[in-house]
Amino acid sequence: MPSSSLTPAQRSLRARMAAHSSWARTPDPAARTAPARQRFLDRFEREVDPDGRLHPKERQRRAASARKAYFSALALKSAKARSARSRSTS
Repeated sequence: MPSSSLTPAQRSLRARMAAHSSWARTPDPAARTAPARQRFLDRFEREVDPDGRLHPKERQRRAASARKAYFSALALKSAKARSARSRSTS
């Protein structure tokens, strides 16, 4: 069936089926996603030391703080969204 004849909901369902089938055949999910996780974490080191001039220990310390700031910002956004949803349903 050509994708142009599918509705957006049908395309979404087809993609979800393909993803589940792919993960069902994956023997080690952590190994499969390891490269992406590493690139995500490396982003923080590049952010705090774009020129690579810091000592590795200092770069790691700063990257850890940058990660904590990133995830704290996500938590704040999530808390605000939950609060807004609870206000709108009350």
